[in-house]
Amino acid sequence: MTTATIPHCLSAGTLIGDDVVNLSGETVGDVKEIMLDLETGHVAYVVLSCGGFLGIGEKLFAVPWNGLQVNTDNHTLVFNVDKERLQQAPGFDPDDWPDMADRTWGQSIHDYYGTRPYWQ
Repeated sequence: MTTATIPHCLSAGTLIGDDVVNLSGETVGDVKEIMLDLETGHVAYVVLSCGGFLGIGEKLFAVPWNGLQVNTDNHTLVFNVDKERLQQAPGFDPDDWPDMADRTWGQSIHDYYGTRPYWQ
């Protein structure tokens, strides 16, 4: 049995458009953007796009980077969330993004998904 080689560095652009799947293998969305915290140099969030058709009716979600696992074999990100929980998650409109540098907003996102904030 061979194991996949996990890269130590990966171009963020290679992840844009990749599917995000849950542990059941269901596609829950795709990667729209990757947000960097310029103050700390950390990847802060992956912006997940769900629903819509040709950008109409699309809803976006900021997902903590540390809640995801990269699956290089399948070109996907794995996120331990079911579709119903994601649909109830705090999301935003593509034309009205939150201030992702706001730590109060960020804490609420990490609290929702049960992840530790990257700045702690």
